[in-house]
Amino acid sequence: MTLTVTRSGRRTAHQASPAGWRSRRIQGWLYAAPTAVIVAVLFLTPLVLVVWMSLNRWPLLGPAAFNAPGNYLKIGDNPLFMDAVLFTLKYTAITTVLLSAVALGLALLVQERRPGVGFFRTAFFLPGAVGFAAAALLFYGMLNNDFGPVDPMLRALGIIDEPVKWIGTPTMALFSTIGLVLWRFAGFNMLILLTGLQSIPVEVYEAARSDGANRWQIFTKITLPLLRPTIALMLVLSVTGSLLAFDQFFIFTNGGPDNSTVSMVMVVYRDAFFRFDLGGAAALSVVLLAGLVGLNALMMRRLR
Repeated sequence: MTLTVTRSGRRTAHQASPAGWRSRRIQGWLYAAPTAVIVAVLFLTPLVLVVWMSLNRWPLLGPAAFNAPGNYLKIGDNPLFMDAVLFTLKYTAITTVLLSAVALGLALLVQERRPGVGFFRTAFFLPGAVGFAAAALLFYGMLNNDFGPVDPMLRALGIIDEPVKWIGTPTMALFSTIGLVLWRFAGFNMLILLTGLQSIPVEVYEAARSDGANRWQIFTKITLPLLRPTIALMLVLSVTGSLLAFDQFFIFTNGGPDNSTVSMVMVVYRDAFFRFDLGGAAALSVVLLAGLVGLNALMMRRLR
């Protein structure tokens, strides 16, 4: 239905023709077509292929053979799978909590405009411009016990007496990797939260102060509730990235020591390219994807 204004100022309504609706529908499909093609080629097609591979015995060389649900039934027989699941969940929980706290603290620190705040915003965000593989190599070179500069600096300052095994024990390897992730992503998450903070109207804070609210009350009763959608986005990105962690463990710790830092994606990688079992790797990928979707759906439901 469209409105037409006549010369006398009266508005009359008339029904749009079927041809007009059809033309608009075609225009809508044309606008959506590029995105639909990209999603179909880069997401839906690989997803269908992975699901099909998970239902077959699919060696790296040789013909495939249908064996559903054999690949899923043998997941429990993988000696690294359960250890990788527990380690990845622990890593995700610790990383998400620490990363959220550090990012929120940085965002609150540079929220207000004052002299020099632009410099600190840029400095906090700069590590996010470094490639993750390059960041992992950088930390490996800095923390290496043979040629890294961190241990000599700490000994010169009198903080340590002997070299620290940064990636030589399971606990130190885990927290060294978490330190790498915090350095790399805290500034990026800060930028997300800063966008949400700046979207909160200043009048709300002024009204709270005029009513006698202190800083803690303003933070808990105004800032956090109004920041919830932004926090939800940050948590989805953090949890997804942590569950799919690969680069930092493959490059920085190589899954060691003693397979203590093997993530779920590393198990998929080893099944595919070390054991040459693409069908089993595809089944692990499908299970990981289902768990990731379910966890994010639950988290979004809680934060809605």
